[in-house]
Amino acid sequence: MEEGLPVLSDKGSAFINIENVVASATLKQQIDLNAIVRVFPGVEYRPEQFPGLVYRLKKPKTATLIFSSGKMVCTGAKSERQARKAVLKVIDELKRDGIVILGKPEITIQNIVASAGLGGYIDLEKATYGLKKTMYEPEQFPGLIYRMDEPKVVILLFASGKLVCTGARREIQVGIAVNKLQQILESKSLITYEGTEKPRLPPLPAKELEKEQLKVDQAKAKQEKEKTEKKDEVED
Repeated sequence: MEEGLPVLSDKGSAFINIENVVASATLKQQIDLNAIVRVFPGVEYRPEQFPGLVYRLKKPKTATLIFSSGKMVCTGAKSERQARKAVLKVIDELKRDGIVILGKPEITIQNIVASAGLGGYIDLEKATYGLKKTMYEPEQFPGLIYRMDEPKVVILLFASGKLVCTGARREIQVGIAVNKLQQILESKSLITYEGTEKPRLPPLPAKELEKEQLKVDQAKAKQEKEKTEKKDEVED
């Protein structure tokens, strides 16, 4: 990863890997997709099947959907920075070959998918009752679905200790969610480890944690303000 979380691999018993970052972008102008096809014959565009054009990059290895409305969706990046870099690179290549693009794109990270492992065995049956907002139907799917409120993510838990985290908007949220889940599982005796030493995820960057906490506090303050304003309107 290029930002947000320390670089981890699945060679150890505890790990977090960013698998896919989905970013959207808006150019606020109409795009002639047929003109792109004429200039870039390697793109994929079948309007009778799907309204978007697929523009692939080898580095970073991503696929970007481009719509005639000027909206774009980039998938396949392994970090927030890489996703933004891919969108800007696509736009630069289009402009370089004569496609008229007037303004700068507004880029937003929509979803981050990550895999993780805690290095221990999770008792999914007990976790169904020990965790809030879960769904577990082992006859249909071997994983337990857990919806975490803060950060707002969905985590798939497997008995092996492996996890899949989706819904985060920032990489640091993935790290916070996985660390928080590990603490909850340990506090409720829902995870067991082999050996005497418990596997530990590397500490999260202090600066990123501070930034994320500030954003959370600001969001809560905004919600409280809106609640107060609505209450005052009702009373008036």
